[in-house]
Parts: sequence; structure tokens; C-alpha cells
Amino acid sequence: MATIVTEEEEMMHNGEALPILSASAKNMNLEKLLATPLPTYDSSVPGSYLWTKVAFWMCRRVSSVQFRTTTTSKATPLTVDGAGAMCCGWHTNGLMDPLAIFLNHPKEFVVGARHDLVTRPLLGWWTRRLAVQPVVRKAELLRGGCTEEEALHLNGRSLLALSSGIAHGFGCVLFPEGTSHSESHMIRFKTGPFRTVLAAAALAKAKGLPLPHLIPIGLHFRRRELFRTDQFIEFGEPVELSDEMIPSEMVEAVRQGGWTEPPEASVHRIRDQLQECLPTMTPNSSSWEEHRALHLMAHAQARGNGKRLKSWQEEVLAARAIRDTWPGREDVLPPQPLKGERFERASEAAELLESHGLDGRALGPQGRVLRKANWRRLPSALLSVLFFLALLPFALTSLGFQVALGRLLGDSTDEGLDARTSYQFLAAFFGSLLIWPVVAGFWTTLTWFYREWIACTFGWDVSWLELGGYSPVSGLLVVYFLCFPVFWMSGKSFAAAWDAWVDTRNAWVRMRFSAEEKARLGRLLEELAS
Repeated sequence: MATIVTEEEEMMHNGEALPILSASAKNMNLEKLLATPLPTYDSSVPGSYLWTKVAFWMCRRVSSVQFRTTTTSKATPLTVDGAGAMCCGWHTNGLMDPLAIFLNHPKEFVVGARHDLVTRPLLGWWTRRLAVQPVVRKAELLRGGCTEEEALHLNGRSLLALSSGIAHGFGCVLFPEGTSHSESHMIRFKTGPFRTVLAAAALAKAKGLPLPHLIPIGLHFRRRELFRTDQFIEFGEPVELSDEMIPSEMVEAVRQGGWTEPPEASVHRIRDQLQECLPTMTPNSSSWEEHRALHLMAHAQARGNGKRLKSWQEEVLAARAIRDTWPGREDVLPPQPLKGERFERASEAAELLESHGLDGRALGPQGRVLRKANWRRLPSALLSVLFFLALLPFALTSLGFQVALGRLLGDSTDEGLDARTSYQFLAAFFGSLLIWPVVAGFWTTLTWFYREWIACTFGWDVSWLELGGYSPVSGLLVVYFLCFPVFWMSGKSFAAAWDAWVDTRNAWVRMRFSAEEKARLGRLLEELAS
């Protein structure tokens, strides 16, 4: 019998509101979930080698278009003597959060994910090839998605599979918050990642393998919901595990292939260690307005010192330094609002810029409220636009449907703003697989029908498709396969043209800033500096 809860219990669990479930998350097919392939540990990847490599190659291509800049920061080497790694970060950007870690960590990963990611059409086919293990969250259990026994059985199976992968030296990503959210700070930690890494340590101990470690990871997106935003992945100092955390009874249980709960004291010890360092690697603000104010102060302070924050990574670290040294600030979770007249001035100035779609990057050098347009970038911007226009027919046919689908799904999803870019990413990923071969066929067919016009236009022989005297089929095959790099270049040209448009729009907004608002902003910045 499914678990039944009252309305009050449905809204709250351990003092926190349960996440809103999407229609897909509410639809549970336990038989299909239990049929999910288990990872293998005798290969360099836990799933299908071919499909894993293809998937990650494509993910890197899509990510390079979706993000304008990507930077990483590594506190220590990310691979240690073949030991497995449990990566933990805060979770506010859906699929983009684990992908950011996968694509910037040198290890191959065993993957645990929300249960519906392995049963959805298209996506489910791919995740099963990657041996993704389904996990039932507390929200699905409390809202009656399955019985407690079913959830325990499925989660135990998945966590044991993930633990085995970590013990054999693979990486793993689990988010201690248990759900993607839209808060400006971390929410209550769940115990799943810590129980999993302790089970992995027990397995490693039983097999005489190196003990795994836990890596705190800061995931920073300038505006997570926007196309061509900036991302910064920050790898922190690892939390080491020790032999005394793992009792001999647990080692014996996992050696025999069973799942046993690790000691509560060890789970809490690792959780507390992560809670000491991970929130600092997030915005950790009481609100997004406070977060914007801190970043504005970072830019204003740099400008006051005659410098400029040139990258998103520099901006994140500078804002963190101001936040962590703010007078009277207490290091608690959730964080308390910052106070003081100086912060109020910064908040007012940040919201004034936000109302025009600007941020601290709009500030000018000392003595100037807003920076002027950088005309030296005009030639490269024009070249980007001209290159995009030259490839426009290919961009429209190969990318038009994907862009429209990604925008439609991202704007209409019932999973919140944190899922917007996930749908855009999936539209680009699967669109390339399903749409590009069809569009390439269209362009190849068009080439055949207009082969004489093409020959006249370029001064070629009318038999130009007969490469080396062979059948025209060989030439058409070359045309077909050449379409794919052309489609890719059209996507890159679209991204570059989009950057030029955004930069031009921001420069125009700065130029058209009203004298009244500019005076108000200048006054706020002067008061902030004093």
C-alpha cells in the first residue's frame, strides 16, 4: 500500500517545504526502474563504451555553444592513487550541474539520478546506455509515489551500485540537498551522498583498494537561465575518509554483496565537514538581491582600486571576500540578511542596474559612472554577424527547430526556472542526433537537383559530383557528410553573433541611460565608496 500523508505533511518535511514534483516525477514504473542495467567495473567506463564516449563528446560540443565562458579552479589534484571520488555541490541548475562536473573532472563517472530520467522517452534510452542508476527522493515517497519498501529496495540497489563504482576508482556526483531548487543558499542536507561514500569505503577496504574521498564543488552560473551565460566550476579541498569511520561489520556485509547502513556518527561527521566548507563555495546569500549587491560592490571596489574584474571567476571570488568579511555577519544556514547603510546603497544601485538588464560590469573606471562602448571590438563583432549571415540558411534549417523546441520546453516546464537550460540543452543534444541527418539529406537532395547551377556558378565541370570518375553517389555522400561540420559551424556562428548582439544591446542601454538615473547611480556609488 502506498504511503499516505496529510496535506500539512505533504507541504513540509523536517521543517522544509517539499519540492514541487513535475508530472514526469510523479509517474513511477517500478518494474522498468528495476530493469535498469547495472554498471560494470571491469572496463574504463561503467556503461557502454561507445555510447558513453559519443554522449560526452556531444555534451562538450553543446556546452561550448550554450556557455560563453567556462573556467575551473582546482584546489588539489583531482585523481589520487586510483581512489574513487564522491563529488558534492549545491544544486540549482538541473542537468547542467552534474554535466559541469562530468565535463571538467578527469574521471569517468557512475551516475545516480532522479528516477524518471531513466524512464523518459529518448533520454531514458541514453541514460540506460550510460548505466545511470535511478533514485527515489523523499518527496516522491511522502507524496505516495511508491511504498516505503519499494523505495528502500530500489534506492538500496542503486546506492550499492554507485558505491561499488566509487570503490573501483570511478567518480560519482550526488547532491546533498537532494533536489534542484531556486534558493540563493543551500537548503537542508540529506544523508544519501555520505552513506554512499561510506559504503564505497567499506567495499574498497574489503577489496584492499584505496579509500575514496569526497570533493566539495562550487557551481557558479552568472544567470543560470540564460543562453550564453558564464560558468565557473570550483573544486575544493577533499574531505578524507579514515579507517575508523568504517566498522568491520559493515566491511563484512558489503563483502557478501549486501547493503548495511553506515554508523550514524560517521555519516554526521562527514556531513558536518561538508557543511563547514561547501556553503562558502556558493552565493550563500539571504536573497538573490543580496547576491547582486555583493557582486556590484566587488566591481565598485575593483574600479576604485584602478582595476577591473575581467572574468566571472574573479568576480565570484571578489564578491565572496566581501561577503565573508562583512561586519556582524554570522556563518549560519540559512544566512541572515546583511545589514548597514553601505549595503542598502549597494542593493539600491544593483537593482537600478538590474532593472535595465545590466550588472556591475557596466561600471566605468574611476570618476565615470558607466563605461563607454569598446569600439575596438566592433570589427570582430561585425565579422561574427557576417559569418552568421553567410551560414544563415544552414543555421535556420539545422538549428531553427531545436531553438524553437528548447525555448518552448524551457518556458513551459512545470519544474521551475532551474530546469529551463536543461530543456534547452536536451533540445540541442537530441536535435543534433535526430534532425541533422534529415536536414543533411535535404541539402544533399538540393545539391543534386541544382548541380548544374552550382557548376555554372563556380565554373566547375558539370560532372563535378563524379569524384575521380566514380559514380555521382560518391560525391553526394561527401556532400552529405560535409553538412554536419557546416551545421556545427553555423551553430558556433550563431553563438558568436548572439554575443555581439548582447554586447551591442548593453552598450546601447548604457548610452541611453537617463541623466536622472545616472545621477542617482553616481550618488549611490559615491556614498558606497565613502
